[in-house]
Amino acid sequence: MAGNSFGKLFTLTTYGESHGPALGGVIDGCPSGIELDLEAIQQELDRRKPGQSAIVTQRKEPDTVKFHSGIFEGVTTGTSIGFVIENTNQKSHDYSHIKDSYRPSHADYTYDKKYGVRDYRGGGRSSARETACRVVAGAIAKQMLKGIEITAYVSGVGTMKLNKPYNELDLTQVESNIVRCPDAKMAADMETFIKEVRGKGDTVGGIVSCVIKNVPVGLGEPVFDKLHAELGKAMLSINAVKGFEYGSGFEGSTMYGSAHNDSFNADGTTKTNYSGGIQGGISNGMDIYFNVAFKPVATLIQKYETIDKEGNAVEMQGKGRHDPCVVPRAVPIVEAMAALVIADFYLQNKIYNK
Repeated sequence: MAGNSFGKLFTLTTYGESHGPALGGVIDGCPSGIELDLEAIQQELDRRKPGQSAIVTQRKEPDTVKFHSGIFEGVTTGTSIGFVIENTNQKSHDYSHIKDSYRPSHADYTYDKKYGVRDYRGGGRSSARETACRVVAGAIAKQMLKGIEITAYVSGVGTMKLNKPYNELDLTQVESNIVRCPDAKMAADMETFIKEVRGKGDTVGGIVSCVIKNVPVGLGEPVFDKLHAELGKAMLSINAVKGFEYGSGFEGSTMYGSAHNDSFNADGTTKTNYSGGIQGGISNGMDIYFNVAFKPVATLIQKYETIDKEGNAVEMQGKGRHDPCVVPRAVPIVEAMAALVIADFYLQNKIYNK
């Protein structure tokens, strides 16, 4: 299996399966001399870990990260940063009933056909548990990018959408509720709805929005390595993501150019920001903002029909511990992937600014 590495200069390679002994990764390209707040890295993992509230999977994993290299006395040495996150609460028997069957909208069928073998325990490598490694690397990238602020939040669950622009929200309130929506009324309604969905044995999707502030001008490499293209790739690599839009997004296609153009101020900033902080594939110094759409979790705790390896129709019902809605736990993952992209381009940009 290829495709386990991300980035060009600041790179992350991950390994591990959902119900294997551990997950882990290697970060290359991190500069030396960066003082790391290891507690802050663990806090980022705690935001993503399972079992943190009543509206997420109840798998109990501490998700404690252990660093094996690349850090000495809390400071990066410039060598590869190796880390591991042990799996301590596997319940592989919860998946024995799907050993010879394919769950709809999962990676079961495609993995089996491509590789001729699959780890059916929680999806193995295709499990969203792999994203814990991304959060570790993203947390380090954040600390490298001093002054740049990356904040994600839940802006939609099902048909419920927070239609306020990000600059009208108090983003310091993201962590004030278990949904991670910075609007208290909307967060309460979303929480109630997710619990109702869970009670039916069903799932629901949602939207995570992200804002990146204080990005310097010049990040991004045309033509094929445009900043927004890499952000799109990063977000679409996250499990369950089905859509990405930045700036005016799809709504921009309904506007006239005369209304959509971002007129300049004398200092190079723009009066509006429909461009989403990126023009010509390069950051222009304005806020970068985007939305990431997540599908409903495919595992349903209700009966449904599918097929087995021989193509026979079988009836199945999901078992085990699953999220009724992934978006609250996806917030730190979106931030982490954004940080990896910005960190990579930040280092690439240093080539031109020696």
